[in-house]
This record gives sequence, C-alpha cells and structure tokens, in this order.
Amino acid sequence: MQDHFHKKADTWDEGAIRVDGAKKIADAISAKITLTKEMEIMDFGVGTGLLGFEIAKLTKKVYGVDTSANMLEKLREKNSTDITIETYCQDIIKTPIERTFDGLVSSMTLHHVEDLQAFFQTIYKNINKNGFIAIADLETEDGTFHSDNAGVFHFGFDEDNLCEIVKNAGFEDVRFENINTINKPKKDFGIFLLTATKR
Repeated sequence: MQDHFHKKADTWDEGAIRVDGAKKIADAISAKITLTKEMEIMDFGVGTGLLGFEIAKLTKKVYGVDTSANMLEKLREKNSTDITIETYCQDIIKTPIERTFDGLVSSMTLHHVEDLQAFFQTIYKNINKNGFIAIADLETEDGTFHSDNAGVFHFGFDEDNLCEIVKNAGFEDVRFENINTINKPKKDFGIFLLTATKR
C-alpha cells in the first residue's frame, strides 16, 4: 500500500490552516450532531488526530482509521491517560472493520478515496442503526488546492453527485453545506460538511 503521507507526518501538525480547519470542522460537526459520552466513533482518515481528539473530548471513544503508518505513529504519541484514540492501519474497503460504531467523522480524506460507491457501501455496514456520518472535504475545485496531486482522486465534490452516491448506499437525511473557506494566495477553496443518518 503506497503511503503518500510518509514524509508529511513529522510536520503535519505545524500547518496553521490544517489545525484551524480541523477545529472548525469539529465545531461544525458538534453543532449539527448531538455527541454524547455513550458514543463510539470512527474517524476515517484520522491522520495525526487533529479532528479525532476534538471529537474524543465529547464522546466515549474514537477509533482512528488510516492507511499511513507514520501518521498513526504521530497520533499515538499524542495519546494520554485522559484521551486515547485506538488505531486501525488498513484500507477498510479492501479489509473492512468487523464492528459497528455510533457514527463516523472524517476531515479532508474523501478526495483520496478512489471508489466512492464502494466506500459508502462499506461504511454503511459499520454504522449502527440511527447512527450518523459527518464528512468534511473540498467543494469542487480546479486541482490547484494541493501542490502535489499524488493520491488525489477527486478535485473536490459536486453536491448533487455526492449526495446521490450517499443516498444510493442507503443513508437518509443527507445534507451538504459550506462550513469554511480556506484562503490561499491565488484562490479561495470552499469546505463542506456532509451529514447523513442510517435509519
């Protein structure tokens, strides 16, 4: 499995845009979803835990999934006696996780997933009845958001197309809304939050 984040892990948490963006996504999720201390949550594409640790403060447990061993190593260094994220280093489409969660959160990872239909069908099985998904990523862009598009399969997402894929996987109450704008020197990039429920 190719790890496009192998060399990025050491400095990942130094990016102010990335850190602030994760906090805004966490705030947007907690504003839309009632998170409780009884909930066990999957963070898909957890990375170093920028989103996961924020969600972990409000829930019983966060389980972090990522394909980058180096990113997960950095995450585990941040685990403490107060908050610990348990990690899975695997491609859950090829090797599904054999358990369910009360919800799934994800920050800026979906554009690295090649087969969206397979992804949403897979995570549908991982969500408990009345559980939720809350996925943040880029709105449609022209491919200039990343300086290196290795491992990028989608230049952002069109609302109608993405919502249709999510509905076809079985999710209901699908909502898509802008929650942030990332300002870069030559262009601004919209960030959306997609939420849905498994009934």
